[in-house]
Amino acid sequence: MLIAALALGALPGLTGSRAPHPAEPVPVGARQPLPVTANDARSIQSIAGLDGGYLSAGVLDDHTLLIEPGAAPEAAPAPRTMVDQPEPNDGSVRKPPKQTLRGKATFYHHGTTAMRLPRGTTVIICGAGGCVERVINDYGPQSTSRIADLYVDDFFDICGCPSWSGVTDVTVYVY
Repeated sequence: MLIAALALGALPGLTGSRAPHPAEPVPVGARQPLPVTANDARSIQSIAGLDGGYLSAGVLDDHTLLIEPGAAPEAAPAPRTMVDQPEPNDGSVRKPPKQTLRGKATFYHHGTTAMRLPRGTTVIICGAGGCVERVINDYGPQSTSRIADLYVDDFFDICGCPSWSGVTDVTVYVY
């Protein structure tokens, strides 16, 4: 019985549904006059004449009095304070490192490591060829003869030595 009721509900012709069709015109009998009480002459009351305030909207002339609320300030605003800026120069200034390590470094294909420093430590490693700033991303080196292992490109940038070199002297500034 339930299946029969669901089947009848699914058939549009049997349940009274209609297929879409063009809009039908509204029958003339459905239109009726609508009384509007504002148009009724008996409901209009007399309105007094406008006062002089209606002229002030957007009108400025020679006799217009402008009054702003509040009292005038007693003193002018204070001038901006001048900041003593250092002169620009070619040098650079760094904050002092927490620790400085000196020793040997070599290249390492998996990241930058430094002896006794945890991952995430920011260091500046300097050698004869220059300096690089890096973040320690691996533990090591495992040898006690080295204090740092560097990416290959960083090693040769810091070393300033030919490609067959394997070890260079470095200074590690720990921040």
